[in-house]
Amino acid sequence: MDRPLLSLRTTLVFLLAVLGGAVAALLSWMAGEDVPRSVLAGLAAAGAAVSFFNRLIGSESERAKAGAGLHEEGKERG
Repeated sequence: MDRPLLSLRTTLVFLLAVLGGAVAALLSWMAGEDVPRSVLAGLAAAGAAVSFFNRLIGSESERAKAGAGLHEEGKERG
């Protein structure tokens, strides 16, 4: 069992999503909403943040594919 349970990228995406959800819940609560609504707002924000940060923090294979695509376009134009 030398492998970690989650990759570094996955851990970072989940961490940022949890932080975003916590901030959204806190801001909602400070704006005067009751606790259950604030928790629901935080959960919704965390769910949306997972998708956002997953796309924002692309994997190395996705970057390599995007870089190869840009490199191929340059060859076609030149």
